[in-house]
Amino acid sequence: MNKTDLVVAITEKSDLSRVEVESVVDEFIRLVEEGILKGEEVKISNFGVFYKKARLPRKGTNPSDGSPIVIPANNTVGFRTSKILKEKLN
Repeated sequence: MNKTDLVVAITEKSDLSRVEVESVVDEFIRLVEEGILKGEEVKISNFGVFYKKARLPRKGTNPSDGSPIVIPANNTVGFRTSKILKEKLN
């Protein structure tokens, strides 16, 4: 499911217009992103937690010539599923 599919699904299940739903989804994404960028955990009950995750520098291999390289440290987004969602998956 992509963002468009999500907007259509919510529109079909609510009394809101597609434009209103798209606006709400965009704002939701913006707020989750803002929280992660601040270093906060974004907890959504019965779903999971989004958080900023630091990756340490590591050794890798250049795919074009096979030479060793160092991949620099960077940040990414981590996600932990809630206990309820995890139980539903299993």
